[in-house]
Formats: sequence, structure tokens, C-alpha cells
Amino acid sequence: MESQLTILLPIAAVWVAAGVLADGLPRLRNTRALRRRTGWLLALAVTGVALTAAVLVGGLFSAGTAPIDRAAAGLTLTMGPALMVAASSVRRIRRLWAGAGAFASAPGTPAPHGLRADAAHPLVGLPLQVSALTTLPAVIAATGADLGAEPGVTGPAITAGALAVAVIGVRHALRHSRLAERTRPAVAPSARAA
Repeated sequence: MESQLTILLPIAAVWVAAGVLADGLPRLRNTRALRRRTGWLLALAVTGVALTAAVLVGGLFSAGTAPIDRAAAGLTLTMGPALMVAASSVRRIRRLWAGAGAFASAPGTPAPHGLRADAAHPLVGLPLQVSALTTLPAVIAATGADLGAEPGVTGPAITAGALAVAVIGVRHALRHSRLAERTRPAVAPSARAA
């Protein structure tokens, strides 16, 4: 196993675990479970950002041919989504964790639709899942597969990645909208006759 792969695999595993955990948050119906999983997600998101930043900064300060340089070159695509996680997702996840904590003292409290809608917000799950998706080319390149050398592979791979990001974003937006609709108060029928 190449040493750059040993650097990239833990980072990819953290991002994939965070993406899977973020995808399941809106399905939780118990407030205590929502708080516990949100705490795990917060820890995974901060760890993913810290590991990605450490490798990128380590790549800046190394000689140029070290394994950390090759790992940092592979993670340049992950830098943008990781910045989005640091700028927006971590703050939203922390607010969600605190909000679930207000209800978590009672063991069987159902999760309010507002918390579930916040858990389904696109800025919670989308940057985490895109970060996981963007680590895949680096891991594939570190295994020794040179997909860039194959003619006609790069274009379809970029198109498939962009379509995957679009599908993930639309899925999060639809789920957030559906749960946000449930938080609105019921409109009383008008007493006036039409």
C-alpha cells in the first residue's frame, strides 16, 4: 500500500461516515437519538476539516516529492467543499445539536418537525457528502489507477460527478421543503362565505 493512500484513506473514511450520518439525520424521530447523532456528526465534520487542512498545509511545507505532497495534490478538489463545511455546516450542526439538547432530557420526546427540517437543510448534508465524493478521485489515483491517461474517461467522470452533486442537492432541498411544510401552522378556513 502506498504511503499517500494511508494518508488519504482515513480522510475519505471520515468524510464518507459524515455524509452517511448527515443523510440519516432527518429520518430520526426521537430527540435523544437526534442529539446523539448530531454530536457524532459534529465531531466527524470537525475531524474531516482538520485532517483535510492538515494534509493541505503539510503539502505546502514539504519538499515536493513526499507522499504528503501527492496526498495534498489529490485533496485540492476537496478544499472547496471542506471550506463550506467549516463555514456553514459546522455552525448549523452545532445549532441543531443545541436545539435537540433542549428536548433530550425527556427520554421519549419525539423530534419536532422544525429540528428535522433543520437537519435536512441542504447546507448541513450537501457539503459533507460533496466532500466525501471529492475524495474518491484522490483515493483512486493513490491506488495506482491512472484514469487521466485513459482517453475519454475524464469528461464522463466529471459529468457523472457534477450530476451526482446536483442529484444530492435536489434531494436535500426537496426533503427540507417537505419537512419545513410540516412546521407551518394550520391555516384556519375563512369564516366568510365566498
